[in-house]
Amino acid sequence: MAAAEPFPPTLAAALRPTLPQLAAETIAAIGAEVPDYARPLEGPFGRALRLGVERALSRFVDELEGAGATAGDGASEIYSALGRAEQRAGRTLDALLSAYRLGARLAWERFVETGEAAGHEPATLYRLASAIFSYIDAISAESVEGYSQEQARAAGERQQRRRVLALLLARDDATAAELAEAAGLAGWRRPARVAALVARDDEHASDADRLAARLGPDAVAAPAAGLVMAFVADPDGPGRRAQIEAAVEGIPAALGPAVTVERSAASLRRARAALALRLDRRLPAERLTVADDHLAELLLHGADPHAAADLAARVLAPLGELAPGARERLRTTLRAWVDQPGQVQRIAATLHVHPQTVRYRLAQLRELFGDALEDPQARFELALALRAEG
Repeated sequence: MAAAEPFPPTLAAALRPTLPQLAAETIAAIGAEVPDYARPLEGPFGRALRLGVERALSRFVDELEGAGATAGDGASEIYSALGRAEQRAGRTLDALLSAYRLGARLAWERFVETGEAAGHEPATLYRLASAIFSYIDAISAESVEGYSQEQARAAGERQQRRRVLALLLARDDATAAELAEAAGLAGWRRPARVAALVARDDEHASDADRLAARLGPDAVAAPAAGLVMAFVADPDGPGRRAQIEAAVEGIPAALGPAVTVERSAASLRRARAALALRLDRRLPAERLTVADDHLAELLLHGADPHAAADLAARVLAPLGELAPGARERLRTTLRAWVDQPGQVQRIAATLHVHPQTVRYRLAQLRELFGDALEDPQARFELALALRAEG
C-alpha cells in the first residue's frame, strides 16, 4: 500500500476485533443491495465471496499494521477466481465491482466509528479512507484480470470447437448426430441453408478465425491445405453477398452453392473446383467467384462431376412449371434451335412439324428464356444443359 506516512500501530489493533462482525454485515448487505446476488450465497461462488470478504478485510488491516500480504497466501487468486466465475456465469463484472464498492463503504463507516472511539485524529481517518478505496481498486483489478483471462480462454475454446465443426462440415461421411453434437458444442445455430467459401491462404489472406469474424457470428472456418474454408449460414439472405465480398476483399475466393447442412461438403467441392479454375486463369479474376455462375466451365474442365445436373436444373428452370406434354414439346424445339439457330425450315423438317408450329413454339420459348436464345454464350449453356439432361 502506498502511503505518505505509516499508520499508527494502534489503529490496526483497534480495527481488528471488528472484522468478524463487519464481514458478516458486508455479506448480508451484498445479498440485500446487489440485485444479481439477491439470493442465498451458497455453493462455490458463495463460499469464495465470503472468503474474499474475510480475506480482504484481514489483509487490509495487516497492511495497515505494516505486515503486508504474505507471499503464497492465495489472496490475489481469490479475487481473480471471482472474476473468472462471473465470466463463466455469463455475467458482466458490474455486480462484483458493485459488491466491492459496497464493502469499501461499509468498512469505511465502521472503521471511522472504531477509529474515533480509539482516539485517532481526523487526519489519520481521512488517510484511512483513501487507503481503503485504493485497496478496493487493487482487488477490483485482480478480478478484472481473472475475468479477462477466462474470457480469452473461453474464446479460444469456442474457436477451436468451431474449427472442428468446419472440418466436420467438409466431410461427406459426417452423420447428422455428429453434426448436431459439434454444432451444440460450438454454439452454432443450425441454419436452413449453408454455402462453402474458400479463399487462398497467402500473405494477404486472413487466417480462419479472422475470416469467420468478418463473415459474421454464424460463420465457421478452418484452415485446409493452403486454403481457408468457411461455411456461411443463409448465404442468400439480405446483405449477405456484400458482406461475403467485403470479407474476402483482395483475396482470391470462391463461393459454393447454397445447400442444406447435410450437403455442405458438396458445396465445398464446387467452391474448391471454382477457385482452382480461377487460380489457373480459366475463370476471370472477379471480386468473388460464384461457382454456380460458371457451371459450364466446371463441366467442361471436369472439375465437378455434379455440375452437369446443376447446370441443367438452373438453365432449363423456365421449362419446369409447364405441363409434361408442353414441356417435352418445347424442350425438343429448344434443342433443335440451339443446334440450328435461325433455321426454321430445317427445324420443322427435323421435328416433322409445320414451320408455323416452330415459329409458335419459338415465341413461347422467347417468353420463357428472353434474350438467351440469341446470345451465343447462353445458347452454348443451353446446349450443354440439354445434353446433360439426356
